[in-house]
This record gives sequence, structure tokens and C-alpha cells, in this order.
Amino acid sequence: VDEAVDFYAQARELAARMTRWTMETHAADEHYYVCTGGGPGIMEAANRGASEAKGINIGLGISLPHEQHANPYITRELAFEFHYFFMRKLWFIYLAKALIVFPGGFGSLDELFETLTLIQTKKVKKRLPILLYGRSFWDDVLNLDALVKHGTINAEDLDLLHRVDSVDDAYTYITGELTKSLVAPKGPSL
Repeated sequence: VDEAVDFYAQARELAARMTRWTMETHAADEHYYVCTGGGPGIMEAANRGASEAKGINIGLGISLPHEQHANPYITRELAFEFHYFFMRKLWFIYLAKALIVFPGGFGSLDELFETLTLIQTKKVKKRLPILLYGRSFWDDVLNLDALVKHGTINAEDLDLLHRVDSVDDAYTYITGELTKSLVAPKGPSL
């Protein structure tokens, strides 16, 4: 990862801006909430940004033998710990209205690909924009054009992902997509 890029600060700022946006533009019972895996690093940054913006946020943690506990910025009554990954993913995808993926490791890739698979196979029917933050990182890590070349996905499957490099671009894209979903026809979520 490019050492000059402070993804922690950018995730924190984006979460704060998203939290302020929902509190300023939506009725209290229609707010969007930042929801993370509840751990350190980028997850902590997002929970921290939402908390600093005086918003509610959620942490869906997982019990692992060598992992730390929930980060201190999660709204206390909304810090959950799951034993099984599949249950954590079920609740995550069930509640999600958008997915923002910052540079990460196997866990980030696992959740990204699980979500893409569920959307591609129409197991998730709701509109769920997916944003990859940090174009240079994702361009190095994911060569999805090779999947198209080898015929394992369709070219239009690449349209499921949107890549950005700035908080402004991420904010504009996600708020635009969430606004579109408010006027989209309602149907089963999952």
C-alpha cells in the first residue's frame, strides 16, 4: 500500500461526512448508519468518524483466537460479536445499502467477493452500490479483466464496481447512489 496515502484519515473523514449527510437530510427513522467489522484499522476509522459526527454506528465483530476486541468508537449497544463468519456476513449483507471497501487483506476480499457473487447470481436483489477506495491498490490487486478474457464473468459484471481515489468522489458517488435507491421500486431485500 502506498505509504503516502493515509487511508485511516480518509475513511474517518468519509464516515463523518456520510453520517452528517444522513442526519441533515433524512428523518431519524430513515438514517443510514456506518457499519464495520468492528475491529482496528480502517474499521476503527469509519466507526470513529461516525462517532465524532455524533452519529450512531455499528460494529459486527467476529470472535477469533488472536484478534482484539471491538474498537472503542462503536455505539456501545450496537457492538455485536459473532462466532461464525457466515452469520456475520448474513447480517452485514442483509442490512447493507452500500459497500465501501478500503484496501485490506483476505477478510476484505472475502466480503467483497461474497457480495459480488450474491449480486451477480441475483441472490441479493436490492440495489447495492460497491465502491473500491484507492484505485492504485485495487488496480494492483484485482485484474478482473482477466476473468472477462477467460470467460468466467461477463463484461457487464465489471459495472458492479466503482473505483475512487478521494473522499469527495466517494461521498458524491455513494450519496448519489443512495438517493437513487430511495426512488427505485421497492422489492425484496434479500
